[in-house]
Amino acid sequence: MIQDGTSGRLPANIGRFARLLRRAGIAIGPGDVLVAAAAVAAVDMASRTQVHAALKATLVKRREHLPLFEQAFDVFWRDPQLRERLLSLLLPQVESERTPDGRKLARRLADAFAGDAPPPPPPPEEKLREETRIDASLTWDATERLKTRDFEQMSADEAAEARRAIRLLRTRLPERPVRRLKAAPRGPRIDLRRSLRGQTRTGGEAVTLARRRHRRARPPLVAIVDVSGSMDAYARMMLHLLHAMMQDAGQRVSVFLFGTRLSEVTRELARRDPDEALEAIGRKVKDWSGGTRIGPALAAFNRRYARRVLTRNAVVLLVTDGLDRAEDDSLSRAVERLAHLTPRLIWLNPLLRFDGFQPAARGVRAILPHVHEFRAVHNLTGLEALAAALTRTKAEADPRLEAWRRGLRADDAAVPIRR
Repeated sequence: MIQDGTSGRLPANIGRFARLLRRAGIAIGPGDVLVAAAAVAAVDMASRTQVHAALKATLVKRREHLPLFEQAFDVFWRDPQLRERLLSLLLPQVESERTPDGRKLARRLADAFAGDAPPPPPPPEEKLREETRIDASLTWDATERLKTRDFEQMSADEAAEARRAIRLLRTRLPERPVRRLKAAPRGPRIDLRRSLRGQTRTGGEAVTLARRRHRRARPPLVAIVDVSGSMDAYARMMLHLLHAMMQDAGQRVSVFLFGTRLSEVTRELARRDPDEALEAIGRKVKDWSGGTRIGPALAAFNRRYARRVLTRNAVVLLVTDGLDRAEDDSLSRAVERLAHLTPRLIWLNPLLRFDGFQPAARGVRAILPHVHEFRAVHNLTGLEALAAALTRTKAEADPRLEAWRRGLRADDAAVPIRR
C-alpha cells in the first residue's frame, strides 16, 4: 500500500516524484505530470501495484530509464515527507550496487534526492582553507574525467558543469571568398566604373585606376539534429553548443530538429538566455524524445529549406545515431541529395563511443556512403574536437570512414541482383 498520509496529498506527491525523476535525467513535462495524476486517479490508489503500473506507463518513455524509475519508486513512496530518511535509505543501495550501469543510475538518483536539500552549515575558517587547498589540487583530474564522461551517464551537477564548459567554446568557421566584390587598393580586378567616375572629376585626365577584390565571409552553418528518444541527452548538449555559436554576430547558424517530423527552431534558439531558448524549443517541438523518421525529415529539409539556407558553401551538421526503420531507400536518396547541396556534410553520431562500432544498422549503412566526415559527439572531448575541425577549411581524412565505405561496397557487390 502507498504510504501517502491523506489522499489529498497524492497529487502533490506525484508532482514531487516527477520533479525527482526530471532532476535524475528523465525528460518529464507538465503535461506528463497531469496525465500521471489522471492515471493514478483511475486505478485503485490503495494498491501499490496499480499505482506503480500507472506511473510507469505515463512517466517512462525509454527502456533504459526503467531501472532508475524502479529505484526511485521503491524509495520515494515509502515516506515522501522525510527527505533525510529517503537519502539514508538510498545511499546504502549506491554502495551495494555491483553492476556498472546500476551504480550510475543509483548515483544519479542520489543526486536528484539531494538536489533541493538545504545547504550544509559553513565550515570553520581553518577547515575551509584546508578543503580549498585539497580541491585545487584535484581540479585538473576532475576536469579530465568530466571531459571523457558520456552525456547520457552524467549526474545533474556534471551536466550543469558540462553546459557551462560548452558555453565557453567559441567556434568560428574560416572565412572564404564570395562572389561579391569590394574596393581594394591593390585588388586583382580593375573597377572600371569607379575609374571613369574619378576621371569626370578631374576633367578627363588620367587618374590611378580603382581596383577591387572578392569579399571574404564565413559560410553559414546548418544543423539538423535528431531529438528522438535515443538522442535526447546528446541533442540537448548539441543545442547548447549551437546556442553559443549563435551569439557570435559574424556567424550565421540555422537549426532544424526532427523526430517524426521536421521543425525549424532558429528563431527560438537565438534568444540570449540558453534556458529560455530551450524552453521555447520544448513548447514548439511536440515530438521530442519520441520516435524517429530520418528519411522523411531530410527529404522535407531538401524540399522546403535547402534552397534558402544552403548558400555560400554552407557547412551541414547531421546529428543522429542513424537508427531508422525505413524499409525502402528513401533515406539514402535524401542524404545523397543533401550531400550534393553542400561541400561539407559532417555526420555526428554518438554511437561512435563504442570501440567495436560497425555500420550494421540499415540507417547507418544508408547514410555512411554520402557523408564527408564522421565524428563522435558523446562527450565534451568530442565537442571540442568538432569545434577545432570547424575552424579548418577542409575535411580531415578518416581511415575508418573509408574502410567502412569499402566494406559496404563489397557487401553490395556480393548481393545477387534480382531479375
